[in-house]
Amino acid sequence: MEKGDLKVLNKGEDEEMELQGYRLCRWRLALVGLGVLCTGGFLLLLLYWMPEWCVKATCIPTTACDAEVVLLRSTDEFRRWFLAKVRVILAPGSNPFHNLETQTTSPSPTPPPFSFSSSSLANGDTRHSSHGIPAQELIRRYVEYPPTKIHYFTLHSTKYYWNDRVQNFQVLTGLDDLNVTAATLHSEHSKGLTRNQQEYRRLFFGLNEIEVKVPSVFKLLIKEVLNPFYIFQLFSVILWSADEYYYYAIAIVLMSLISIATSLYTIKKQYVMLHDMVAAHSIVRVSVCRANNDIEEIMSTDLVPGDVIVIPSNGTIMPCDAVLVSGTCIVNESMLTGESVPVTKTNLPNQLPGESGDEALSAYSIEEHKRHTLFCGTNVIQTRFYTGELVKAVVVRTGFSTAKGQLVRSILYPKPTDFKLYRDAYLFLLCLVGVAGIGFVYSIALSIVNKVPAKTIIIESLDIITITVPPALPAAMTAGIVYAQRRLKNIGIFCISPQRINICGQINLVCFDKTGTLTEDGLDLWGVQRVENGSFLQSDEKASKENLVKSQFVACMATCHSLTKIEGQLSGDPLDLKMFEATGWILEEATEEETALHNRIMPTVVRPTKQLLPSQPSSTEQDMELYDLPSQYEIGIVRQFPFSSALQRMSVVARLLGEKRMDAYMKGAPEVVAHHCKTETVPDNFAEVLEGYTKQGFRVIALAHRRLESKLTWHKVQNVNRDHIETNMEFLGLIIMQNKLKTETSAVLQDLHRANIRTVMVTGDNILTAISVARDCGMILPQDTVIISDAIPPHDGQTARITWRCADKPSMAAHLEDVSISLDEPKQQERYHFAMNGKSFAIISEHFPDMLPKLVLHGTVFARMAPDQKTQLIEALQDVEYFVAMCGDGANDCGALKRAHSGISLSELEASVASPFTSRTPNISCVPSLIREGRAALITSFCVFKFMALYSIIQYISVTLLYSILSNLGDFQFLFIDIAIILVLVFTMSRNPAWKELVAHPPPSGLISGPLLLSVLSQILICFGFQMLAFFWVQIQPWYTIWTPLSDACNVSSHTNMSNLNETEVDDHNIQNYENTSLFYVTCFQYLLVAIIFSKGKPFRQPSYKNWPFVVTALILYIFLLTNMFYPAQAIDEFLQIVCVPLDWKLKLVLVIVANAVVSVVVETFIIDIVLWKFVFSRDKQGIAPAAPPPQKGFELLAADKCLCCPNKVTRKARYMHLAQELSVDPDWPPKPTTTTEAKACPENGSSYQMKSIS
Repeated sequence: MEKGDLKVLNKGEDEEMELQGYRLCRWRLALVGLGVLCTGGFLLLLLYWMPEWCVKATCIPTTACDAEVVLLRSTDEFRRWFLAKVRVILAPGSNPFHNLETQTTSPSPTPPPFSFSSSSLANGDTRHSSHGIPAQELIRRYVEYPPTKIHYFTLHSTKYYWNDRVQNFQVLTGLDDLNVTAATLHSEHSKGLTRNQQEYRRLFFGLNEIEVKVPSVFKLLIKEVLNPFYIFQLFSVILWSADEYYYYAIAIVLMSLISIATSLYTIKKQYVMLHDMVAAHSIVRVSVCRANNDIEEIMSTDLVPGDVIVIPSNGTIMPCDAVLVSGTCIVNESMLTGESVPVTKTNLPNQLPGESGDEALSAYSIEEHKRHTLFCGTNVIQTRFYTGELVKAVVVRTGFSTAKGQLVRSILYPKPTDFKLYRDAYLFLLCLVGVAGIGFVYSIALSIVNKVPAKTIIIESLDIITITVPPALPAAMTAGIVYAQRRLKNIGIFCISPQRINICGQINLVCFDKTGTLTEDGLDLWGVQRVENGSFLQSDEKASKENLVKSQFVACMATCHSLTKIEGQLSGDPLDLKMFEATGWILEEATEEETALHNRIMPTVVRPTKQLLPSQPSSTEQDMELYDLPSQYEIGIVRQFPFSSALQRMSVVARLLGEKRMDAYMKGAPEVVAHHCKTETVPDNFAEVLEGYTKQGFRVIALAHRRLESKLTWHKVQNVNRDHIETNMEFLGLIIMQNKLKTETSAVLQDLHRANIRTVMVTGDNILTAISVARDCGMILPQDTVIISDAIPPHDGQTARITWRCADKPSMAAHLEDVSISLDEPKQQERYHFAMNGKSFAIISEHFPDMLPKLVLHGTVFARMAPDQKTQLIEALQDVEYFVAMCGDGANDCGALKRAHSGISLSELEASVASPFTSRTPNISCVPSLIREGRAALITSFCVFKFMALYSIIQYISVTLLYSILSNLGDFQFLFIDIAIILVLVFTMSRNPAWKELVAHPPPSGLISGPLLLSVLSQILICFGFQMLAFFWVQIQPWYTIWTPLSDACNVSSHTNMSNLNETEVDDHNIQNYENTSLFYVTCFQYLLVAIIFSKGKPFRQPSYKNWPFVVTALILYIFLLTNMFYPAQAIDEFLQIVCVPLDWKLKLVLVIVANAVVSVVVETFIIDIVLWKFVFSRDKQGIAPAAPPPQKGFELLAADKCLCCPNKVTRKARYMHLAQELSVDPDWPPKPTTTTEAKACPENGSSYQMKSIS
């Protein structure tokens, strides 16, 4: 791409592209049109396949601002080209945020009447507003403003507008582009827009819809038919028809039609499913607030950023991204996060006069303020408001800029998946084309020397190309995939992208979602262990016992949570829900009227059921004070300090009915809670008891309590700092939770580990829960150490930092230092894993880019990951050359499922639309089954490709030899070989089922590898040698003469008569001769031989003898050929144009065939498979390091490989293997828990970070 006026779009983002402007050139366009006519349309096809050639051939470069066409190229490893036409609209203003009255760039959400301001993106048609008011109408209304031309182009459902200020095209995403603060959102943007303002903004934003257009069948058909392979097949069919080779042409046409029809059905079905998923609930009626305080009902498609919408009290499906400015909402965000737990969204903080607050003054960001943001597609279950206020939200983003829109875009326009097999297949085909070129030139030269007619020269020389590059290759390569797809369907795994089945054979790392995938939904209470007088009591299975009902322990369980009631049902975090249900208490919330009366602080009340209350009060000293209370036992939750993942705890302030003093209750990570308690209240054996539970895989929560000072009144509590509350607590005990795994999980993970397939957990859940589940299922072994990476972004002039801490109890830190860092122990004994949350992942990706590959090499747990972060993790793993599978069940997994080499959905809902594979069985047992079938399909593809390559070369050799005597194979000989032998063998040899278990090494991923190339080349040489032997040997036989219809080598009069009947045909084509017959029989047996040799079984497929259709077919063909050779049938000989040869030559032909078989079997089975495969190519069948051992095993396998491989042979290893070797000798890796890692402001020597010790 020219560097003159080169622009970079989306700089630093995933969709970064280079842009060059062009304008149409009439004389170039005319020349191209002439070229299209002269080439019979082939030039047009070429320009269709190569958009960059199309632009450069018809346009001349110009500046980006004057461009009529833009040519874009992605900056990623794929370097894809895109073409877009620049369009122009007229508007009364150039910027959606301009105020038409003052022509300033400052936003004015409450302008004077009949003025406009606007916002910033475009999704949909921007030429007209949804009410039908075109841009021209707005221009007429504001004649004092000269019409402004606005240039834009659309790519991947995103509009790019020309920005004069930065002299580049930019995407305008929404209201957050203004960098408005929370205070500004309240003061200037919460009144709403006038209808005219909305009309003007819609010129830029378009309709608020996520439109998935379902292409017509005709459009899909044209796109499919214009595939280069189908064009080549069309060329071949025309050529064969010209040569009167109709039967095979018809067979190829039928196979192509079936293939095209299947492909069209699959693609159309995917589009319809995605369209239906997006269209559901996407258009609703909404109430908007106008600038004059009126409330108007409009369609959601009319919304633009800056509109203020009213959230109905009974809930709704959000049609856009909006920030709450008043009220509270309970929202189900499972569409985005995959977690079915409803979350509470509060209004954006508003800085009142005289107050100070950093949050209100900070710029609004969807990511940072997501607890105040309602996302498109999420379900608002119910709302809460106070003192008669409406629940309002300001629209921030619409259309494809929303969270849901970005998710749909990731499904519609995924990055291509690179697979070595397909790249190598094209290289191999290019080699075959080169061989065909040699034959092409040879046949032309030979024909000219022998004065062959021009028509015959053209047909025969072009025929060499169709022989060498078989048009049936795509259908043959698809056979194994189709059989694998059918077997997968039989076990409940459905596939919408069959080509991904081959890629599954190379999977060496699997990412699993947690909730609903590895585990059942939620946690179960296993038991409680209370503390009295600084000592643990015996553990109890239940907390709802009569003697515990009025204890502080149960009071803490009943109050320290964030539960709420939705339509009469308790809802909230599963842990909180299980904990509260275990008490047997009841939760009651204030009504809207009560809340209004008490000015927002009417408490939530919890109380035990009457059945739980003891009939006679206990006389224990500990609870004596509690029993001197009224008979009605209720606790009001006065204030909540919500759970913080950074603090690892939550607390509440509550008051018992009738009591003046309040109580503080805390729950959280045991070490954290113990740290905030008085030392004397924490049992001495606290660490040992905790370790005992965690080693068993339990999730342990600690509880604590403190009686607050009497001076803390109700209103003071509302403003008190949580640090004042969370101190000098009394330790109450432990709650032991069990996150139940699905019964199949552990066994499946064990199978994957035995096969050296790494497993990674990527979830939206809490990091400690995720680590606990990872230990429980065997993803992290009990003795392994988990290092949590906590990243802190730059702030107050400090650079970004990573702090490292051990996930286990503090006493484990020393153990980590001894095991992981000590240089006295062998490095291969290290067993450590990294765990991090989504926030840390984002910071590390941005500020520590060269550390990210090292972390993902040993990263096992990735928690609190947003949907886009899951996709980024998949890409990071692919960057270090892992073949990654993703298994999930939620819509939040869609992007990752699409981006992974293999995505497996356990849900038939949203995730199945994006996922290539969907399992009807809702557990991960489908994963090893899919990998086994993928390996079998991949090996089948290799077998078929090698067989088709040999078939082409064998036929090429025989035809070239026959050309030398101005002969050729007959039409029905071609037909018999191509249909009866090749196609039948291809479709039966592909039926071998997968091997019953996963072995430790994957099959090779590419054709360009030592063993495979050696196998193909050796068989080519063997077949060439024996064909040459037969061809020249027959010519020196004592009975040999140039064959004529009167030849009588066999003394068979019937054969002579047959020849006389075909005299005219023989004279024209010279098909019937001794060389032709000899080569026909030898090559037929060669086809059968290479099919058997290349049909490999164990360790990836079942043995060929279990594939009965293949065995039966091969036997029938052998019997037929031998029978016809020794006992010829006149009808068959006439059909195949075979001549009779003496018996002694038939025996010599059998000798040639047997010798060929022996040599081929010895070379393939013993020399290549045993000697070279095991000793020379032992590192990997493709010259690549072993697939993907778990990090703990990587070093041992590397050491073993060095012993097996030739010392002087340099083999290419995947990048993650290089990293493993580098880290094995790095004394500073893994980071110690006593260090921090800081980003360098100016990286030196390629490193973006440095280690520092901290206390």
